[in-house]
Amino acid sequence: MERRQESLASRLKAGDRMAAVELVDMYYERIYLFLRRLGHSRQVSEDLTQESFLQAWRHIRQLRDGAALNSWFYRIAANASKHYWRSSKGKEKAGIEGFEGTDGSDGSDDKAAKLEEIDRLEGAVARLPIKLRQVVVLHYLEQLTIAEAAESAGVKEGTFKSRLNRALKALRTEMGS
Repeated sequence: MERRQESLASRLKAGDRMAAVELVDMYYERIYLFLRRLGHSRQVSEDLTQESFLQAWRHIRQLRDGAALNSWFYRIAANASKHYWRSSKGKEKAGIEGFEGTDGSDGSDDKAAKLEEIDRLEGAVARLPIKLRQVVVLHYLEQLTIAEAAESAGVKEGTFKSRLNRALKALRTEMGS
């Protein structure tokens, strides 16, 4: 994967438009879901995803290490999200999607209880401050390593771990465990 990212980054820097198509194929759904999980509506997530691709194309020459393409791109999307939240203060209510659950179609009480717990967790994550929500989404939902997630968030690993610890503590408190 790392070699593929390095090759893609080199082709993007050279202005290869087919590499741009490959970038979209590789990242569109991941970035869209990342933005949804940060609490943006579908329409805003689509807009911010497109903005992230435009920013990546405009600033591809700033990518120093092709192997860091993944975290660099998540950072662009995270910055687009931050900018949006700042410019729309309170205009959009935060929500969150992306937790895996069952559909409860067989009507069992156990599945219904799990779905209820997932709903409670989604709500709890959505109510976290954006910096804490971002670390939960990057590490647990996007499944980035601590190092990748910290780079994506634009913070040092220690800061990221501290935020993650605060987020988990807040979630445990709200969930009552």
